[in-house]
Amino acid sequence: MSKFNRIHLVVLDSVGIGAAPDANNFVNAGVPDGASDTLGHISKTVGLNVPNMAKIGLGNIPRETPLKTVAAESNPTGYATKLEEVSLGKDTMTGHWEIMGLNITEPFDTFWNGFPEEILTKIEEFSGRKIIREANKPYSGTAVIDDFGPRQMETGELIIYTSADPVLQIAAHEDIIPLDELYRICEYARSITLERPALLGRIIARPYVGEPGNFTRTANRRDLAVSPFAPTVLDKLNESGIDTYAVGKINDIFNGAGINHDMGHNKSNSHGIDTLLKTMGLAEFEKGFSFTNLVDFDALYGHRRNAHGYRDCLHEFDERLPEIIAAMRENDLLLITADHGNDPTYAGTDHTREYIPLLAYSPAFKGNGVIPIGHFADISATVADNFGVETAMIGESFLDKLV
Repeated sequence: MSKFNRIHLVVLDSVGIGAAPDANNFVNAGVPDGASDTLGHISKTVGLNVPNMAKIGLGNIPRETPLKTVAAESNPTGYATKLEEVSLGKDTMTGHWEIMGLNITEPFDTFWNGFPEEILTKIEEFSGRKIIREANKPYSGTAVIDDFGPRQMETGELIIYTSADPVLQIAAHEDIIPLDELYRICEYARSITLERPALLGRIIARPYVGEPGNFTRTANRRDLAVSPFAPTVLDKLNESGIDTYAVGKINDIFNGAGINHDMGHNKSNSHGIDTLLKTMGLAEFEKGFSFTNLVDFDALYGHRRNAHGYRDCLHEFDERLPEIIAAMRENDLLLITADHGNDPTYAGTDHTREYIPLLAYSPAFKGNGVIPIGHFADISATVADNFGVETAMIGESFLDKLV
């Protein structure tokens, strides 16, 4: 019998809580990640007021330096800790896949100098459209359409760019390159980036609308991912007939593997929370696992090194946390975590190699406290332990610590 009937896992994309022990092996614009600290630097530089997460135990998470504006609770309502990444990477897919029990020993390929001519030429031949070579490099998704959108509207050329993640992104004005055509080109790009030396985690369609000086990306984004290389705990749940609900880009990250209810993409963090609340309220969702990603922290503020915006985004989530808690049933478990860091005060625009926070809350809790520091995959092992399914490659359950 399950200890909790339902577990809701919410990933606050990129909300790290301090440099990991091996952070100096990872760099941002030539600067090692060893001094990165997403939550710590936000709280220190622009202030952080998240009373609802603090109440669960955010300020109780072990750190060399306490979070400046998030006090520890003498009697928190839940459990807290931080988790270390084992896998060799600091990208979205690596983080999420490890959270679900995989150990990524060979990182995906990234292209800091842009994609090779061989790939670009193949896409041009398939699509019948030229590619704007000047955009072929790591680029902000909004800056790239500001810089090259006007040219695309005149010529119909493709805007292909990358980022710190192992991704190939294609931006296309919906009035110039129809969505069906964009998706078809992305599917082809996916087919030629499935093995080294160009093994990419995702191909991302980035449609936008508007006029020069006022372009806006739309909600018609589509991610084409590779499937996990081994079964995750999501697969174990699905094979056992347990409901798995995906909110936001979770279905894309796992290429649908192990997910039997895709609740769709998020237009924003707020929309994602609305979808999570709708999912939690489903009468047929009596037992199982929901998995939500809220990406605005990362996409809108972390990569753009906007500490004020990042802080405000955290405030907005915290203000809505009581709604999530109110939607919980007596025997539900809520887990709040992240997938990597993205310190908005740091060098460059890349993710940062950090610990991730873990907050656990249930109306059924009788106790509270700090769980020993563990690893990302401990989350999946705990989920597996709760529902009586096999674990994946790695992870140790902390279910017995939640009382």
